[in-house]
Amino acid sequence: MGTVSSASILCMSISCLVGFGLPVGMLIFFRRKKADLLPFFVGCGVMLFFALVLESAVHGIVLSSPVGQVIQSSLLLYALYGGLMAGLFEETGRLVAFRTLLRKNQGKDINAWMYGAGHGGFESAALLGLGMVNNLVYSAMINSGSAENVLAALTDQARAQTEAALQSLISASPALFLAGSVERIFAVILQLSLSVLVWFAVKKKGQAKLYPIAILIHFAVDAVVVVLSGLGLPIVLTEAIIGVMAAASLWYALRIWRAQREPAAL
Repeated sequence: MGTVSSASILCMSISCLVGFGLPVGMLIFFRRKKADLLPFFVGCGVMLFFALVLESAVHGIVLSSPVGQVIQSSLLLYALYGGLMAGLFEETGRLVAFRTLLRKNQGKDINAWMYGAGHGGFESAALLGLGMVNNLVYSAMINSGSAENVLAALTDQARAQTEAALQSLISASPALFLAGSVERIFAVILQLSLSVLVWFAVKKKGQAKLYPIAILIHFAVDAVVVVLSGLGLPIVLTEAIIGVMAAASLWYALRIWRAQREPAAL
């Protein structure tokens, strides 16, 4: 079967640290800026419920239907569908949270960033952090030879699927595991930016347009990611494009922040 290289294991470990370190680092940073703790944990909860539970449930229904088969048969349709669902569920989750659970925390505009730290940080830990923990465990099994014992206990179909997954760890370039860290950093920047937009859509009169703008930005970024992944472009180019979109989102969010925040806000 082969073994997973030391370089790959090192890159997995770095990405694992990034995945869990991002939310912790942001929590400490914004707490020092006098943000409340509640927005962080509400952000975590909204990400879990609206994206990983509700949105996933809708995907399960839609994509298993005849309409879903049509969607999955076209890269463009799949990208448009995925982007739209992500934008609708996550930005609506923000909207609901800001209007209800965080209504009393709107006196501090820094809480918009703290919420984004929780929303994006939970996603970072769940997708990148836990994903790399899983990869490290499987890599240890492969390199110790114990993977064969696990495979022997599986059915033929499950064995074939597991072998393919293990082989992908062996053959993957170490840089691929590091790319996950870069992509997650860009994703966190996006989540922070979108949180600021929806925050002021809720808080400021005349700024309701920022909510659909947040949906549109989220939709565009996710749709582009799906298309780029489907086209098989070099990972460096893909990450560069995502990085530019994340930076543009942050630039726009900072413009809104400077124009709309309370004078005393940090």
